[in-house]
Amino acid sequence: PAELEALLVTHPAVLDAAVVRKADEEAGEVPKAFIVLKADDASKSTQAEAIMGWVAERVAPHKRIRHLEFIEQIPKSASGKILRRVLMDRDKPR
Repeated sequence: PAELEALLVTHPAVLDAAVVRKADEEAGEVPKAFIVLKADDASKSTQAEAIMGWVAERVAPHKRIRHLEFIEQIPKSASGKILRRVLMDRDKPR
């Protein structure tokens, strides 16, 4: 996830990013990105496609982001570490 996060924050539209694993029937697990946008100037579906395509051009096929969700803020601990468990819990069915 750290490699994808480092790449994502270099995208011009991305302010902050976190990547977690997401269960997938075919692959077992795939990367899911949580993104905080710098500005809300384009439609989110257009932004999602553009960001996922941009990442796909720069990483190996198995590292491509398969799911993307826009959020207001990446949850972090007091020391600045990403709270991945909080993000993974958002995806669990209730």
